[in-house]
Amino acid sequence: MDTRGRLLLKALTWQGTGFVVMLMIGWLVTGSVSAGGSIAIAGAVSGFCAYFLHELLWSKVSWGLKLSKTT
Repeated sequence: MDTRGRLLLKALTWQGTGFVVMLMIGWLVTGSVSAGGSIAIAGAVSGFCAYFLHELLWSKVSWGLKLSKTT
């Protein structure tokens, strides 16, 4: 099971990557770096929150996990 710190770091690195991609898409669609940046910021904040909550909820679900055997 991931620690909350690990979940947070995973969410931050994922959102950083997504931010750059969304900025590029927003810039290409609108032709404006500032509009693309606004779209990317809104997407990053909402996506970060959704991802973190999703991971927290799934960390409570035991379905599909294999327990490792220790000797």
